[in-house]
Amino acid sequence: MFKIPLTRRSRGIYLTFVEAWNIGMDEKRAIAALGGLAQETRLALFRLLVTCGPAGLPAGVIADRIGVQPSSLSFHLAQLVHAGLITQRRLSRQLIYSAEYGTMNELLAYLTENCCGREGSCVPACNPADAFTTGENDEAPARARGC
Repeated sequence: MFKIPLTRRSRGIYLTFVEAWNIGMDEKRAIAALGGLAQETRLALFRLLVTCGPAGLPAGVIADRIGVQPSSLSFHLAQLVHAGLITQRRLSRQLIYSAEYGTMNELLAYLTENCCGREGSCVPACNPADAFTTGENDEAPARARGC
């Protein structure tokens, strides 16, 4: 993962590429995120990762679940990482991918910024910590909890 200095004077303090990306949604970032999702496999991949929560899934499991060859999957994963929609981390020998909920929420807020002719957004923000740690709720049967 890329690291970017927070400021020139704050040596040793870094933002990861994803954290730097999530500082604010603008038109250019919205286009990049929407472009990342504008493909059938990548949209299915992102939707799968959203249902799995912050724990994410290993690349091999993702390939099995969405029925994509591993060689093709790596291209699609890279596109979504570049768009800031998913993150990648190493766990031993596996690469684990998870949805970047902050970017997803920012994109939804950006798209609905003037919803209903108001200054504020109507969109509810997704908080995976609530959905995956507080137990079952009304939406639990629709979620794939066995990720």
